[in-house]
Amino acid sequence: MKKRGRIKIHKVKTWQLLVVLMPLLFVDATLLRMDHVRMTELRDAVLSADEENNDEEIAKRLEELKNFVFSNIVINVVDDNGEQRIIFGTGPFYLEHQYIRAANAALEEAEKNVVSDGNPNGNIYAAASEVCRAQAIANGWSWDNPNYINCMMSEIQKYPAANDLSSSIVASLPSTELYRKNFASPIWAPSLTGLVLLITLAIIVVIIIRAVVWVILRLSLLFL
Repeated sequence: MKKRGRIKIHKVKTWQLLVVLMPLLFVDATLLRMDHVRMTELRDAVLSADEENNDEEIAKRLEELKNFVFSNIVINVVDDNGEQRIIFGTGPFYLEHQYIRAANAALEEAEKNVVSDGNPNGNIYAAASEVCRAQAIANGWSWDNPNYINCMMSEIQKYPAANDLSSSIVASLPSTELYRKNFASPIWAPSLTGLVLLITLAIIVVIIIRAVVWVILRLSLLFL
């Protein structure tokens, strides 16, 4: 039976393999595109949950995105300093709203710690808050707008006695790296896409081997 199997494989012509290869390449491209679209949908769901200020939903959507990317072949094109680069995975994305909420919480905590009638730093914070809240109303900034945080830090820095307060606030602000996500996918995964890619690769290898053998035989005949 093994011998018959080998005979059947040998009987398959190279042009027949090429005929099979063409639609397979189309199927590969389609499946890879579907995996990329699904990854984009899951990533958008994470960003939507972030905009809705729902930390529980963010964690749930992040887990779904991570599980999908880790178990599928996800090819993506990202911008790297103005250059387009092909990667396997989601590429970096940021939970901007979650970071802003955490930063605002740090500012509020700093306000509780330093605002008091007898504390000059407290007066500085109150003065900065009064200026920035007026700007927020004039410009239509919401409470979690990053412009409000920048305004507060800028106003506080104007006062000579603000060093300790500024240092305290800066130290309490969370690192942006905690809110930067980037999930990498495997180059090959045991999925439908991975199986079709494996079959395609096997056919390409057979075609290349046959082409090399044909070239070698042709060259050998020239020297006989």
